[in-house]
Order: sequence, then C-alpha cells, then structure tokens
Amino acid sequence: MRLSHLLAFVAAFVAAAILSLITATFAVRGIEDSSEIGVRRSLDEAQLGWAEVEANGLTVTLSGTAPSEAARFRAITTAGTVVDAARIFDAMDVAATAAITPPRFSAEILRNDSGVSIIGLIPAETDREALLARLGEIAGEAGVADLLETASYPVPPGWGDAMAFALLALEELERSKVSVDAGQITITAISDSPEEKRRLETTLQGRVPPGLRMVLNIAAPRPVITPFTLRFVLDEAGARFDACSAQDEAARGRILAAARAAGLPETARCVIGMGVPSPRWAQAAEQAIEAVAELGGGSVSFSDADVTLVALEGTDEALFDRVVGELEASLPDVFALHAVLPRPVDATEGPIEFTATLSPEGQVQLRGRLSDENLRQLADSYAKARFGSENVYTAARLVDGLPQDWPVRVLAGLEALSMLENGALRVSPDNVIVQGISSREDASAAIAQLLSDKLGEAETYEINVVFREPPPPTDLPPSPEACENGLARILEGGKITFEPGSATIAASSLDTMNAIADLLKRCGDIRLEIQGHTDSQGREEMNQQLSQARADSVLNELRARRILTSNFTAKGYGETKPIADNGTEEGREANRRIEFRLIPPEAEKTEGGDTPETPAEDPEAGAAGAQATEEEAGNE
Repeated sequence: MRLSHLLAFVAAFVAAAILSLITATFAVRGIEDSSEIGVRRSLDEAQLGWAEVEANGLTVTLSGTAPSEAARFRAITTAGTVVDAARIFDAMDVAATAAITPPRFSAEILRNDSGVSIIGLIPAETDREALLARLGEIAGEAGVADLLETASYPVPPGWGDAMAFALLALEELERSKVSVDAGQITITAISDSPEEKRRLETTLQGRVPPGLRMVLNIAAPRPVITPFTLRFVLDEAGARFDACSAQDEAARGRILAAARAAGLPETARCVIGMGVPSPRWAQAAEQAIEAVAELGGGSVSFSDADVTLVALEGTDEALFDRVVGELEASLPDVFALHAVLPRPVDATEGPIEFTATLSPEGQVQLRGRLSDENLRQLADSYAKARFGSENVYTAARLVDGLPQDWPVRVLAGLEALSMLENGALRVSPDNVIVQGISSREDASAAIAQLLSDKLGEAETYEINVVFREPPPPTDLPPSPEACENGLARILEGGKITFEPGSATIAASSLDTMNAIADLLKRCGDIRLEIQGHTDSQGREEMNQQLSQARADSVLNELRARRILTSNFTAKGYGETKPIADNGTEEGREANRRIEFRLIPPEAEKTEGGDTPETPAEDPEAGAAGAQATEEEAGNE
C-alpha cells in the first residue's frame, strides 16, 4: 500500500515537471517571437532593412552588412528601444570604406611691401625648409609669413614645376599674388608702367616651362596726366591726335567717335588717365573737334581747362567768327577758349626762327636766331646734356627784337626734340613745330603734354611724329631649346676630354668649358642634365662610376665659373646608352662622351626625387643634344 502511494506521488511530480517544461517552452517561444517581431518592425521603420534579426531565448542577434559604422550604431540603438540593450548581440559587418580621395594641393603666395606670405596645403614630400628659405631671399628684411599645411599623399604631376616657376615669377613681381596648382599657375600683379607691364609679360611668357599652364594678369596703373592734354589736328595730311586723354572708357568713346566723324582713322588711340580738370571733359573735347571739322581744318589743344583753337591760314573770317562764337557759348564754364586766325607773314629779312636738326646717328645742329649770348650758351649746354657733348654743333646768330618768351620756346622745343630718334625743330614767333621719328608709341602725346605745360595758354604748336617699331631687344635670354642646340654647336668645335683614367678635365678642354659657361650665363635658369657615358670596355660597374665622376666634374667646373647650377643635375649612365658600334675604335670613342640634355618637366619628380633616365637617342640624331667625346684610356 505504501508502494502504491509512493508511485502515485512520483507520477504526479513527473507530470507536473513535464507540464512546467511545456509551459516554459511556449513562454520562451512567445518572448522570442515578440522580441524578434518588435525589433524587426522598429528597424524597418528606421529604414534599416538591411539588418537581420534572430531571437534565441532572451538574446536578440543582429546580423547583416551595415553601409557604414554610423548605420550599424543606429541599428543597435533602434533595437535597444524594443528590448533591453543587454539582450542584444551584435553580429553585423560594416561595408569596406572606399579609399580616401587625395586632397587638392594648392598654395597662395602674396608679395608686397610688407613681405611675402604663403598659405595652402602642400605635399609632405616638399622640402619646406628650402621653400621658405627661397621665399626669405625674395622677401629680404620684410620676412615671410608661413601659413602652410602639409598632407602625406602622392605628389600630383606638375606640382614641382608650378612651384618652381612661382618662385621665379615672385622675383620679378614686387606686388603680386601667385596661385599655385598642380600643372597650373595663376599670376595677378601690378606694374609701374605700361612699358614695365610689357617687359614682365615677355619675360614670364618666355620662361614658363613646357606643359605648365599659366594665367597671367598684370595691370598697369592709370597714369596721372599733368597737364591733362588733348590735341586734335585736321590738315592736308588728314585727321590725327597728337595727344588724347580721357578719364574713363565712356569719355574715350565719345571723344574718338567725334574725331572719327571728322576723318580720324579707326586705329587711333586715347589714353585713360587721372587728373581730368572737369567731369565734362569729353563734352568739351567733342564740341572743339566738331568746330575744327566745321572750319575745314586747323587744330585744337587742351591743356587742363585752357583751350586753344588755331584755324588754317586763309580760313573765311565770317565762318571763323561764327564757329568760335558758338564754341565759346557751348563750352562748359570751367574751360577758357583762345582762338587764333593766322595772318600771312610779310617777311623782309628772312624768317625769324630757330631750328635744330637731329640725325639718325645722333648728331644735332643748332641754327637760326637767338636773343643773346646767355641764351646761346644755355641752348648749347642744354643740347649737349641731352644729346652728348661730342654730338652738338651750334651755329646760331644773335639778333635783337625777338619775342620775350623766345628762350622758353627754344628750350621747350629742344626738350621735345630729345624724345625723337631723329627729327627737326622749328621755332617761330607764333609757332613751334616738332617733326620726326620715334620708337615711343606715346611720343606725340608726351611732346604735346610738354609743350602745353611749358608754352602756356594760347600758344600754338605743331607735332608731326611718326611711330617706328623699336628693334627687338637683344638682352632676352635664349629659349631652353636654343641653349641646348648652342651647347651642341660648341661641342662640335671642341670636345671635352679628361686625363687618362680619371675624372679631371684636360687642360685642352678648358676653352670649351669657358664657351659653355658663357652660353649658360645667357641662358638663365634652365633645367639641364649633364650626362656621362662610356664605351663597353671594362667592367660595367667601373664604367658606371667613371661616367658619374666625370659628369660631376663638369658640373663642379661650371660652378667654379659662377654658373647658377641649382637646376642642373649630373648623372652617369656608364655603357648603357651607346650611340655607335662598340666593336670599332671610332665607335668606342664616340660612345665616350659628355651630353647636355634639357630635363622635360613631365620627366621630373618633385622635390627630393631622382630624375628619371633620359631615353637613348638615335645615333643619327646628334643635333638633339650636346655631346663631347672623352679619352677613356683608363677604362679596363
């Protein structure tokens, strides 16, 4: 009986345990399902559908590939709003990050009276100390402001060329901003004058390396014109401006339009400058030019607000009175008009005049009439100071009764004559005539400004100056290619040889080295590789060492002659680049040589890198480089 009760108790206990297990299993499965469904719904609402959810008991596992680390963190945070964060197991991956794009290297360099400042991002491989040292030399005592940052990324092609040329440009441009990018440079600068602007543009454009794109914007300040001058002439030779000034583009357009209506050619120029006496300058000039055209000829001269109108001899007096009266009434108040109708001169003793002639060779003759000995000595001394003592011949005579302002007219005329290459001056009581040839494009304007200032109000003068293009400058450095060809020609006439078995240049080659140095001084800052070559006799390693030593010897010899060699490199190629057959003595002698080769920009590495080898040349293309044979008696 007791056994039966025990069995019944055990059976009841087992049944209860089984029932509890079944209940717990269903409870856990319900928790898993609710957790998985809840987390999945939250992830979908957060647009994180890439995440997979799997519940295992109380643990919720998140899997899948997150597009970024931030997305992975968002998925964990979103799941943590549904279930306890301690229940979440992170099994997610993150997509591989793409390679970071290299930064854009650039630099802005500003130079002015306060010194040099540089800001930007440059490659870490750049020799920063050398760059700042070079800028310090350019800035002088003003100093350099260094705001550069560096980044360790590969140096882009063309960066070294752009930075090197930027430094060359800064040496020429005292007030400038230079923007440096890989393969491109942008220069904005201010020059002192239009002539200086043209010189700088010619210099920089001639030195820019091949492959480097340059944007050049050099401005010349508007000149201060004193006195503010305009002179329009209409005679049998046609219409012309001896001088033309305007305060802005609009005024220049109005003046030129009025002059073209009177017969001025389309090619005429008018200078924009500062110093205009009235904002109504263009209106006054228009009216005066129209008056000259209505008279049928003559001239009108403006010197600030003083206006002188001279009609042609023989102009109808009634027409002259009407036109002058209308012009006086219409001119703006600030302008004062003086009108002249020339009368025929009744000469009884010959012309009352002083003349000076300037020959193309620079010889000057002074003739005609002067008022006294003091004026003769003054005119002679002034001419000798302007043209040279040995070039002046004075044969003027002294007479009485000359106008009181005769000395001023004579000296002003001589100063005007000094602006010409050759020409003539004629001074009379009622006129000063200057004519000749000048290589200055603005010579007529400068002479008109001078005479207006010196002679004063109501004085008449005539200018007939022909512009002639100046000869091309002879002091510009030859192009890099011309330098390379020049080196070739020098070495064709005298070879560089060495002492047997050494890198010492033979005494017989010193004249050749002198000629090379003289040419390189004219060539300026070019990139050049001095190459050493040998024949194939002896061990290859020894030939390589000998060729390098001889190339270094040539480089050192140039430095001893004070040649700037910062852009020169010396490299030995040994026997690797023959130009002739090493099987013959003549071929071996040809292969034993020094060559001067330009380094093309695309072949250079940036600062600190080696220059790659120059491709072997065709034996028949000897004119492409400068070659010199060497004595290789020391080669084994």
